[in-house]
Amino acid sequence: MSLPGAAQAATINLPRILRVGAGASQQLAASLTELGLERPLLVTDPFMVECGYCSRLEEQLGVAGIDYGLFADCVPDPTTDSVYAALASLRQDDYDCLVALGGGSSLDTAKAVGVLATHGGIMRDYKVPAAVDSGLPVIAIPTTAGTGSEATRAAVITDTDTGEKMLCMGLGLMPVAALVDYELTLSMPYRLTADTGIDSLCHAMEAYVSRRANPFTDGMALSAMRALCANIRTACAEPGNRPAREAMMLAATQGGIAFSNASVTLIHGMSRPIGALFHVPHGLSNAMLLPEVTAWSVTGDPARYAHCARCMGMAGEGDSDGLALEKLVAGLRQLNADLSVPGPRAYGIEERAWFDSLELMAEQALASGSPHNNPRIPGAPEIVELYQRVWG
Repeated sequence: MSLPGAAQAATINLPRILRVGAGASQQLAASLTELGLERPLLVTDPFMVECGYCSRLEEQLGVAGIDYGLFADCVPDPTTDSVYAALASLRQDDYDCLVALGGGSSLDTAKAVGVLATHGGIMRDYKVPAAVDSGLPVIAIPTTAGTGSEATRAAVITDTDTGEKMLCMGLGLMPVAALVDYELTLSMPYRLTADTGIDSLCHAMEAYVSRRANPFTDGMALSAMRALCANIRTACAEPGNRPAREAMMLAATQGGIAFSNASVTLIHGMSRPIGALFHVPHGLSNAMLLPEVTAWSVTGDPARYAHCARCMGMAGEGDSDGLALEKLVAGLRQLNADLSVPGPRAYGIEERAWFDSLELMAEQALASGSPHNNPRIPGAPEIVELYQRVWG
């Protein structure tokens, strides 16, 4: 089985501090002290305030005598407008870091604010291929087991003016610390658990088959795939199942580490335009694409995709690669069926709007750069055809 990046040394980027397990979020004050940070701005969304998760951090900071500010207006799929609002809040006082609490939207908002606070300009200035080399320190506390943003050097921000989902990359977007506390996911509803779980699975699979894969990311990706497929159905059906939740949360972080150091591929490249144009949650748009894009891509690296199938328990060790690939595609379709993943039509997207947007979506997918890391590299016509297949 070939390693796409075997001929070159791999550079691995990780948070400086990574705390994982029950109660990890209660080590925020200690982490700030360890990093020499004194005045954080908490960045979160209204639900985190309503459910009490934010007050837990505030109480902790109060006991430690740490002054802080609060921005609690993050929005799903963060826009440039929401990022600029958070930046304005940061500039109201002398904050030296950001603490992001929530799903990927809050984490990406804080990362983007940290870059703009350091370098100025507008968000579009930092869209790939631009490299973001530094930013204000971010401590990430994820509350969903999905994006892996707590351990990635990436952020995705939607341009309010154009509707484009902009991928930003660089060391300046890597949190200095990640506090990964699975207990914060125990209240996640079914749909969010399913969609973020499949998002994690996409991260792991795409990292493993990426042309930029390396031995370090392979280990992370395989461990994540194994845990996700063993636990996602249980986590959805039994939200209070602590072992399943813990396994999902760790796998999400491992998947984030894997793709941040190897890259995502065609699924994510095609997913971003769906989210931007039709306001489909990121994890769900990935789930919509996963079976069909995988079926198209497997000929690019049959051995690696076959290993994915065996690792996830969809194929046996004695199965030939060809049979394993068939079982992989069938297994991913069954997973979507079991988790009630809707296609674009069932989600409520208007048919004419979908087909009128095919060329624009293909253009935006290619512009992200992610499809070029796919084992089988598509052009715009192939991406258009895949969008047509996904519609059904």
